Amino acid sequence: MVKIAEKLIKGLAVFTFDDLIILPGYSKVEPSQISLKTRFSTNIELNVPFVSSPMDTVTESDMAITLARYGGIGVIHRNCTIEEQVEMVKKVKRSESFIIRDVITVKPNITVGEAANYMKLYNISGLPVIDDENKLIGIITGRDVRFANPNILVSDAMTKDVIVAEEKITPEEAINLMKRYKIEKLPVVDKNNKLVGLITYKDVALRDKYPNAIRDDDGRLVVAAAISPFDIKRAKMLEKYVDALVIDVAHFHNENVMQATKKLIKEVNVDIIVGNLGTKEGVTDVLSKIERINGLRVGIGGGSVCTTSQITRTGAPTPFAVAQAKEALEELGADIPIIADGGIKGAGDIALVLALGASSAMMGYVFAACKESPSPITMIGNRYYKLHRGMGSIGARQKRMALDRYSQPSKSIPEGMEVWIPYKGEASAVIEELSAALKVAMGYAGASNIKEMFEKAQIGWASQNVYSKTHYEEIIKPT
Repeated sequence: MVKIAEKLIKGLAVFTFDDLIILPGYSKVEPSQISLKTRFSTNIELNVPFVSSPMDTVTESDMAITLARYGGIGVIHRNCTIEEQVEMVKKVKRSESFIIRDVITVKPNITVGEAANYMKLYNISGLPVIDDENKLIGIITGRDVRFANPNILVSDAMTKDVIVAEEKITPEEAINLMKRYKIEKLPVVDKNNKLVGLITYKDVALRDKYPNAIRDDDGRLVVAAAISPFDIKRAKMLEKYVDALVIDVAHFHNENVMQATKKLIKEVNVDIIVGNLGTKEGVTDVLSKIERINGLRVGIGGGSVCTTSQITRTGAPTPFAVAQAKEALEELGADIPIIADGGIKGAGDIALVLALGASSAMMGYVFAACKESPSPITMIGNRYYKLHRGMGSIGARQKRMALDRYSQPSKSIPEGMEVWIPYKGEASAVIEELSAALKVAMGYAGASNIKEMFEKAQIGWASQNVYSKTHYEEIIKPT
């Protein structure tokens, strides 16, 4: 007969945000001197430790674009068809790029009218003209088609003496070249004059507008996408465009899930984030069974619209899960970034999980309230609200089951809810506010960067009187 005492893990206290407080420490830094640079995965660096959650009321293209431009990263949700998710990822990649590789081109023997239709269809203002060997022979712009007879051939209206660049050109050199010749498009060619890309003034100028942006090697914004570990087809379709894939399950420490992930990893060649995990044992077990893991997403049942802990009395609150994961990694000597996920409402919560060992914070509630989230907005009383729902809610489950055969649930009960949360405006303002407040919190701990936040910050237990009121804002449940 099993004794009750044997079921209790001795000395293990499970804690959440309101149970802890960061103690002020000796500091030599001012907030303006603090760096928020960190890692999302082993191969992706961020300028701010902010990640938007893969929820269908949080992250689609607009949110992911804003996060990347301001130094973080968005994870596109999977509550849609494969084609829809791929298109959202491609939209992020198309939003800005130093050298555009997927160039829309035309042949010289089509009419100017046809070229104008291409420009309208793809919302572009210029088309490189190539021959049958992909060699650049001209360029036709919106100005060319505007003043030409639509029935003449492109070869008769195009600019033939084209200013070009080599692939090794820098953004600064490209800007100077375009300014010198008063052009907005700069074709990129190889040594045989074959077209290999296109640089636009608009895209290069955006680099100066968003100096904190996170971009890939081709100058495109970084983006991640959520997948089921059982959906290899979706993973392989997304692999061509994303910088990372996030395994999106509520409880990753499951044999079927781990085996499916192990198989999936062999099929794709991008960073893989696994999760969610909640215990030291879970992290250790996963790392012993799966060879290539680039990031850990931790926290179970702690989200603002997650009801798992209330319904099942099961969970691993995010601060606890971060501490458990960090302890496991240190014992294993593994250097894998930890993404804290669930229940984060502001900079103080982010500071706390960084002090416990996280590299970044994933947020749903915070970003669902922003203009860029795909959730609907409504006025209640004299105030605007946006809808936010957990991915385990009835509405989210019904949509996912209708679209994705890999999401037929093994659980017959919903583990999420829908709420109306106060509208916060543009995500850029929220990111800047979080960054400023986080630097202040780190300054109190004496940390000049996120690594030092873990090394220097002292954390104390907080009595129920320390936080005189909850940090949760007013929420309104839909009727």
